[in-house]
Amino acid sequence: MSVVLREKITGPAAWKGSELATSTDWISPLSERLLTALDGALQGVKRRGLGLGQFTRADFPLDGCEDTLAAFADELENGRGFLVLRGLPADRYGEVDMTLLYYGLGLHLGTPVLQNPAGDLLGRVANVGDLADKRTRVYETNAYLPYHTDLSDVVGLLCIRKAKSGGLSSLVAAGAIYNEIVAHHPEFLGLFYRPLYFDHLGEDLPSLSPIFSYHEGKLSCRYLRQYIELGQELRGLPISRVETEALDLFDSIIHDPRLRLDMMLEPGDMQFANNYAVLHSRTGFEDDEDPTRRRLLYRLWLKMPNARRLAPDFPGRNGFPPR
Repeated sequence: MSVVLREKITGPAAWKGSELATSTDWISPLSERLLTALDGALQGVKRRGLGLGQFTRADFPLDGCEDTLAAFADELENGRGFLVLRGLPADRYGEVDMTLLYYGLGLHLGTPVLQNPAGDLLGRVANVGDLADKRTRVYETNAYLPYHTDLSDVVGLLCIRKAKSGGLSSLVAAGAIYNEIVAHHPEFLGLFYRPLYFDHLGEDLPSLSPIFSYHEGKLSCRYLRQYIELGQELRGLPISRVETEALDLFDSIIHDPRLRLDMMLEPGDMQFANNYAVLHSRTGFEDDEDPTRRRLLYRLWLKMPNARRLAPDFPGRNGFPPR
């Protein structure tokens, strides 16, 4: 079981956005070797007529790039918990080729898992949903997307096109949030280890999980306030006043400009984030009137071979179950 850690988190996982924002060393330019290998693998699957989800890691070889790919995976699990890979030439490849390159790279980091009941391995992130429809997921709109973690070890985003304005991606380290609570609000710490009902997508009934879990030397976090409040309500256990105060505190820390790192993903950029170590968000945006110029990203959920072991009371979730 997880234990309550009462000391601050140290090391790269406790980064603060205000410190990273003064440099660009968190952006990893893709090497010529990797770009050449990606292009060769792309041409190989196209010659064989293999589309998205129809090829394996072996079908998409990236020979000579093993050390680089291993370093990417290690950074996600043991470093800052996120990557921004830059240099994929968006002006050279069309949308279909970009998704094949992205999916192929993802196969060398982990195993793609299902993102919805329809069985999609690559999610299309675009403003196509109706905000008035409760079944619409927020990423399908142009509205502000609250900070949260997804149902996988790692979440990835590939930028095809930016919005006309807005649409900043924002990350915040779970370790930095934790340190603020330990330093300034330790009286709330135990509440964040107390299991709450989350209305996880893909489950028949809300299930229990704490927000924080400390296990085998690593802090993990799971959060989306809307799903916590809905999960408790569906189980007939509305959020109490003290729990509301704790969640309000958590939200106020998340939005602290000292902690979060805001970035504009450029066409061709790939962002990956460890869902146990980093929370992500997106600002609202305005789209172009021309449908061919509207904001478009693609999302991967990855199950990682080097993922941390989780405490029994903090069960791992990797995508929707196959139908």
